Amino acid sequence: MSFVQANSHWCQPLYQLKAPGLILYGRALGLSHGEAEDVLQETFLALLQLERRPGEPEHYCLRTFRNRALNYRRSAWRRLTRELECRRWFEREAGESDAERRAMRALADLPPEQREVIVLKIWNGMTFQSIARLFDISPNTVAGRYRYGLNKLRLCLKEEECSLDPAQPLRQTVPLLQRASSPG
Repeated sequence: MSFVQANSHWCQPLYQLKAPGLILYGRALGLSHGEAEDVLQETFLALLQLERRPGEPEHYCLRTFRNRALNYRRSAWRRLTRELECRRWFEREAGESDAERRAMRALADLPPEQREVIVLKIWNGMTFQSIARLFDISPNTVAGRYRYGLNKLRLCLKEEECSLDPAQPLRQTVPLLQRASSPG
């Protein structure tokens, strides 16, 4: 059995579990969809070449992805492409409602630190403690970024919602905030 084949036994389930969330996380870090896919591929190629499985594969994978995404983003020639694409942070998906589109636009307008924490917490299911470990900051700082980001999202979406249909409650329109409001 080759070296890569041995590692594929633990990498394949990890890829299936984490790939969509990592693509979204790459988008939250300012990468285009294609760039996030490239970083994802580089991350798993690197994982396949490890001599042994890391003690915490999910954490190691996320940390590797983040480091590679930040390095990728730093390159000067990609900066122009990223700046031109920043207004299209998420491509509109088929079947996406207007409320979901507004929520994605509001998320894209958050400060990067808050957006990053919200994406990791909601879409990647990470705890404040694990996010804090990833960034080397305190869990209280992570919780604060999350709380401030959610408050900004609520305000932004509430203002838009009021101007569109004041009779329709915000929590019914944007299930994202309902899920994000649950303790954890």
